[in-house]
Amino acid sequence: MDVIKPYFLLFFFLLGGIVSAQTIDSLTQFKKKILESVEVDILMSYYEQEGIHAAVSGGIGNEYLTNYAPTIVVRMPLNEDAILTADVGISAYTSASSSNGNPFNQSGASNRDEDEETPRGNGSSSGSPKGSPWVASTGASAKDVLTTVNIGYQKASDDRNQYWGVNAGGSIEYDYSSLNFGASFAQLWNEKNTEFTLKGQVYVDRWNPIIPTELHEYELFQETFLYNPDSYFSGVSITDDQGNSVAGYLPGNFTSYVTVKRNSFALSLGLSQILGPKLQGAIFADLVVQKGLLSNPLQRVYFQDRENFYIGNFRSIPQYTSFENIDVFHLADDVERLPSQRLKIPVGGRLNYYISEYLVLRSYARYYSDDWGIQSKTLQFELPIRFNLSWKFTPIYRYYDQTAADYFGPYNTHLSSQEFYTSDYDLSDFSSHQWGASLSYRSVLSQLKIVDFGLKSAQLRAQHYTRSDGLSSFIVSTSFKFVLDQ
Repeated sequence: MDVIKPYFLLFFFLLGGIVSAQTIDSLTQFKKKILESVEVDILMSYYEQEGIHAAVSGGIGNEYLTNYAPTIVVRMPLNEDAILTADVGISAYTSASSSNGNPFNQSGASNRDEDEETPRGNGSSSGSPKGSPWVASTGASAKDVLTTVNIGYQKASDDRNQYWGVNAGGSIEYDYSSLNFGASFAQLWNEKNTEFTLKGQVYVDRWNPIIPTELHEYELFQETFLYNPDSYFSGVSITDDQGNSVAGYLPGNFTSYVTVKRNSFALSLGLSQILGPKLQGAIFADLVVQKGLLSNPLQRVYFQDRENFYIGNFRSIPQYTSFENIDVFHLADDVERLPSQRLKIPVGGRLNYYISEYLVLRSYARYYSDDWGIQSKTLQFELPIRFNLSWKFTPIYRYYDQTAADYFGPYNTHLSSQEFYTSDYDLSDFSSHQWGASLSYRSVLSQLKIVDFGLKSAQLRAQHYTRSDGLSSFIVSTSFKFVLDQ
């Protein structure tokens, strides 16, 4: 018996190991997935704006714009711990402002090479050309489509206290292309009541510079562009402020671009904490560095210490800065010039308070500063009101205020001796208000189905925006989330 006992002990030890292994496998098998099934989001938004400070025409002119942006996002579980996300979207816009990169197309006075933004040939061949910053042209820049594609991968630890992610993507439009890639990390502890996040993102962008017509012709022919037979301006009448025909227009400040690249590097830190049964807070900080061509080549600038030159009906010059001007255009002195580096630092926080099972108060605040002289403050409040398990209504209000960039000046106020200048009112001193609401529906059992996908949630959101410089806009968006039945 003494000889047999060790074998019995060894047998029970091995049996225990097998049972333990099976138990572990069973636990692993039934471990909750971070995403149970394939999800598909279908998003759509419509945006419309009006304004009187078009940057393309030097800080004055029609800013009417419309934009449609459909997007599809697919999230797919690869296993219990990993998710693959892919989103594809387009953004199609029409813009009265951008169309006036070539404002003279509205008269039909010019012929165009098929692949060029700038009209070619003798401009006087079909009558005297005209243009206006208040009238949309028919040039190629009047509309465009931005296409974006992004892929992301996220993996969680077994205890769901750590998450890692990587992503890559790109976008392209008529005059701009961008590639991006990044990584993220999240750590939860304190029974998941505390979360720290770290994200990094890199954007590698490239301009295909489209410049205003008059500067494009000057770039091609230099001092001979007013009488070179191949120039658009050959034979075209140019006038001064009094309507006298002159030939002295020479945008000597304009030079070709040394670089057409733009690189951006962003680092984000966040810390969220459940502060009590009804209170949750978060703080965050970002660091963004941009280098390269940070100005927009299509945006004109005018100098107050240079003579003014016009094409079109000189009788409309006194009404140039109003909608009454429909047929005269001020020729540019140069395009927007900005430093080749920018440092941005936003910091902020969120605070959400649970009032009752039907009501929550969400608040958001942010302070922003950069080395171009802009400082801004943002406050936002949301008040989700839940009617039942399915329906929720959320009023939204957002206030924003910023100081002007060091290089900003309104239409025709810059000096030719300055190194940097812009008349883009996005870089001006302004405040804004945005208010709206969203209506959300959540289907507990996903009973509404399309093929094998059940509707999980839906949302309708509408917001109105007004800015102290006269810009106003309206946006309405919808989203539908479907989940694959298994």
